[in-house]
Amino acid sequence: MMAVPVRIGFTLCCFFAAFSLFAQSAEQLIAQGDTLLAGGRSKKALDMFEAAVKVSPSAESYSARASAWYYMRRDKEFLADVLEALRLDSLFPEANYQRALIAHQNAEDTSAVRYATRALGRAGDPDQRQRILIVRGEAFAGLGKTAQAINDLSKGTADRMDDLDALRSLAHLQDISGDHEASLAILAKLCKIAPYDISNWSNRAFELNTLGRYEEALPVIDQALSLDKDEPIVLSNKAYALMKLGRDADAMEAVNRSLKVYAENSYALQTRGMLYLRKGDREDACNDLTMAKSLGAGSEVDPLINQYCGGPGSH
Repeated sequence: MMAVPVRIGFTLCCFFAAFSLFAQSAEQLIAQGDTLLAGGRSKKALDMFEAAVKVSPSAESYSARASAWYYMRRDKEFLADVLEALRLDSLFPEANYQRALIAHQNAEDTSAVRYATRALGRAGDPDQRQRILIVRGEAFAGLGKTAQAINDLSKGTADRMDDLDALRSLAHLQDISGDHEASLAILAKLCKIAPYDISNWSNRAFELNTLGRYEEALPVIDQALSLDKDEPIVLSNKAYALMKLGRDADAMEAVNRSLKVYAENSYALQTRGMLYLRKGDREDACNDLTMAKSLGAGSEVDPLINQYCGGPGSH
């Protein structure tokens, strides 16, 4: 019978490739898979993790494979491997971290906090601990527990700038807690890391305005407008800063541009109402201020309405 060398050669090649994989320990396979995943080679990483599961079906190998499923957005497979890892070892830190991720994504933040806290109990690697703290911080934020969220996110993002969403969350939480200097510091870093994200510049300008640092806010605003000259929130920030600096004509131009794009911008309506009051145009001022209040404008509006627009103290 005639030999078929090509097919035999292919079979032997595949056999030896498979044998070389399974000759390695699960630990080696997982380490190789982690390296491949970090390099964005998720399918190759999955091959390594699949081999690790076959060599040693442990909580470690299942949670490693789950990480590849997560990267590939294969939610069903991700959940199945996480649950299997927890079945094998209910305290395994990486699997509990992954389970916390699932819970947070499903808005089950009480469960997310519980799983993340369990993960921290056995997590030793500093990078792993920071990832766990970030997901627990986000879960605390979802539960409205601002102080706990800030504490976890501050520790989770310390000395690392690779999780931009966590940094934005931290800056926002610091803002709503009244720590505008801390929020500003994070936003300044975000502007360096992601200089083409207009929201970083806009939020930084807002914090500077809140702190009364209007001269400093203007170049930050101009940087944002260099990315989008018609962005209405940025324009309203500019109008407010210019108004506070006494540059009313420039402020009116900016606020009208803002409202042309976004007519229900309460911050812009509040600013324009204040500018109208300075001009002595009470009717237009009260129209804007009343609309701003109905849209949820800030604390500056109520006393102005009371004083000028038919409130108890109006005159």
